[in-house]
Amino acid sequence: MILDFLFGWLSTDMAIDLGTANTLVYVKGQGIVLREPSVVAVKRNANVQKVLAVGKEAKMMLGKTPGNIVAIRPMKDGVIADFEVTEAMLRYFIRRVHKRRALVRPRIIVSVPSGITQVEKRAVRESAESAGAREVYLIEEPMAAAIGAGLPITEPTANMIVDIGGGTTEVAVISLAGIVYSKSVRVAGDKMDEAIAQYIKKKHNLLIGEHSAEKIKIEVGNVVPEPPYEEIEIKGRDLVTGVPKTVVINASEIREAINEQVETIVEAVKSALERTPPELSADIVDKGIVLTGGGALLKNLDKRLRDDIDLPIIIADDPLSSVVIGSGKALDNLSILKEVMIS
Repeated sequence: MILDFLFGWLSTDMAIDLGTANTLVYVKGQGIVLREPSVVAVKRNANVQKVLAVGKEAKMMLGKTPGNIVAIRPMKDGVIADFEVTEAMLRYFIRRVHKRRALVRPRIIVSVPSGITQVEKRAVRESAESAGAREVYLIEEPMAAAIGAGLPITEPTANMIVDIGGGTTEVAVISLAGIVYSKSVRVAGDKMDEAIAQYIKKKHNLLIGEHSAEKIKIEVGNVVPEPPYEEIEIKGRDLVTGVPKTVVINASEIREAINEQVETIVEAVKSALERTPPELSADIVDKGIVLTGGGALLKNLDKRLRDDIDLPIIIADDPLSSVVIGSGKALDNLSILKEVMIS
């Protein structure tokens, strides 16, 4: 007990946005100290697994590893898909923040999707505890994103937030520090990357990896492109001849490729608006909808939503960091944390 207290006193409390695409770490009193891809490279010999690289270094290995090395993304659709690898990744990040000191027992707040099951919640808690956490708090991503975007969540007014991450899109209406309505759809950035890769495979007979698909989305992805269309040169393997080939694709083709995923996000927002109590709906008309997450940076997504639902759409100041900043603010202010954490 005394040792636990001592290790806790030596440790720095942390907030972790354990995302499907990226993991961000916020340290109390310091702000965001780490932003790395949620990727782990593992070397497998017989039945033994050895972690070779984590984060950026491991992401560079995606699709380029020999047979005994695997680059794994342990998070899928916002939840843990590989328990052991997630634990190794968390331990690596905790140690890195604490300058590789071994005996650290920080308090950790982890953000999770709003549609998460009890089993998935337990997996997150156990992973963080096994990685060295003294106490683990869970906070729902839309709530954390709303705090991070600076919305007045404790007031009796509606705050509508749409958080588009790598694995999930979270739509929530928040009032009086509680979630009035939330919807979590497992369609977000990753599904767009898959759709782009499939489209290029079908239309151009070209096989590309997920890293290339993500690059295309970031550089020329546009929900409402206008001529002259932006173009990008992509390299991959020709499915007919089997040799490497280069093709040029434009923003209009990417719009076509990701249209289904964009439609799903728009429908999720409409569905949330239909189920919002009328008094809160009146607030949303005045205040609008706030977009956060990496998906908020997709060109003209705000314009498409504005045209479809005829309400003001605001992109948060730092959409990529909103969730971890919100979790960090909750960690800094325990009275807020007690109100918003998942019991």
